[in-house]
Amino acid sequence: MRETPEELAELQALLDSSLSRSTSHLRSIVSTERTLNAEQLTRVLTGMCTLALATVTAKGEPRISGVDGHFLHGKWHFGTARGAAKARHLAARPAVSAAHMRGEDLGVFTHGTVEVLNPRGGEPAADWPDLLSYLKDFYGEDAFDWDDEVVYYRLRPHWMTVYAPDAAKLAAAGPA
Repeated sequence: MRETPEELAELQALLDSSLSRSTSHLRSIVSTERTLNAEQLTRVLTGMCTLALATVTAKGEPRISGVDGHFLHGKWHFGTARGAAKARHLAARPAVSAAHMRGEDLGVFTHGTVEVLNPRGGEPAADWPDLLSYLKDFYGEDAFDWDDEVVYYRLRPHWMTVYAPDAAKLAAAGPA
């Protein structure tokens, strides 16, 4: 777990407010008995978690693709090739939705806006050196040309909910 107490409090507030603003139908599925709190969630979402990432084309058509998601400091982080279609979509329209699902045991659903962490020719995010160190440790120092080949994003959520019908079973299974 890499989250500070402040980041956990912020994540818990987001989870609580998101569920309270949801429809009655969603609240009947994701009840307080079938969800995880912020600390439980950060313990479950370790390492790489495959995300289904939804973007939108210039014509307003939805597109979905998979990305390697890393849940760090209470937010999703992911990358793609700088020339990928999703990179073009995100540059023009940074609003996204993401889902991480593990069968019927876990669903983490997030809506928000992305920010570029390592813009080409621009100033990287203040925490980019720490994130880059984590990513190089995970993927390998020479996995990519980290400056030119890949672009990384942080998804700043404005809504997030978690479906976990059996938190004890999920905790026993351990990280992905």
